[in-house]
Amino acid sequence: MAKGYRYLEPTAVARLSRINLIARSVVEGFISGLHRSPFHGFSVEFAEHREYTPGDNIKDIDWQAYGRTDRYVVKQYQEETNLKAHILLDTSGSMGYKSDESSLTKLQYASYLAASLAYLMVRQQDSVGLVAFDEKINHFIPPRSTAVHLNVLLKTLEGIGAGKVTNISQAFHDLAENIKRRGLIIIISDLLDEPRDVMRGLRHFRFKRHEVILFHVFDRWEIDFPFRKLTDFVDMEDHSEIQIDPRFVREDYLAQIQEFIGAYKRECASARIEYVQTHTGVPYDLMLHSFLAKRKQLH
Repeated sequence: MAKGYRYLEPTAVARLSRINLIARSVVEGFISGLHRSPFHGFSVEFAEHREYTPGDNIKDIDWQAYGRTDRYVVKQYQEETNLKAHILLDTSGSMGYKSDESSLTKLQYASYLAASLAYLMVRQQDSVGLVAFDEKINHFIPPRSTAVHLNVLLKTLEGIGAGKVTNISQAFHDLAENIKRRGLIIIISDLLDEPRDVMRGLRHFRFKRHEVILFHVFDRWEIDFPFRKLTDFVDMEDHSEIQIDPRFVREDYLAQIQEFIGAYKRECASARIEYVQTHTGVPYDLMLHSFLAKRKQLH
């Protein structure tokens, strides 16, 4: 399946293939972590009951079960048990950054991560789509679960480059309104935008009852700030330049970047969003393997 694509490495796939992505909260059409992932085409065979939640169609309530148990439950059908996921990939200009010691830009790293996640989900017959955005949504591929669809996603990833300025929150609000069925939202971004606006966008997904996983991607130099000599820094989105002696700003910079990360950790925890920080020096497949193994242990 899907051979010969830049962002799908056979060795990485081999290490990841034994662990399935397990969604943790209840989303429409399946009980996450327990869903059976059948492949029945257009079958609508009854599968099981699940607890009624606000927003469910009252026509699906099993009144006979209510009479026996005094609990509201709805009928769940096999065609509904597959997960629908959207991978949201930040392609703004800042994602094109690569330090001298890194072999990948942040966007390349994120693309490997997106390709691996898409492969895993299609492999277990879940549907996955891809959204690429910077100041607006540039690519929107709806979720599907076929090998042909996976090839479309991988080919799209190969054609994506770092683009324009960031407007993360607007992209999130637009998507939250347009993705109708509840599911899994996977975001891969450096989040270099106003954190309060970004969190409002993330909370919009949660308001729509999506599960959200956020991969916060850095270059290691952005975290460690190893610069020692007078350096010209260039903004990768508006191309403005500033000359700085790192010795005079390093302490303040490190404090601010840790507060930037800490704020996202706190806010995501409050919103029940799973936050994963990584950088391009960490092998993406090992990071993902560790993440998925940890999720699996929770079930």
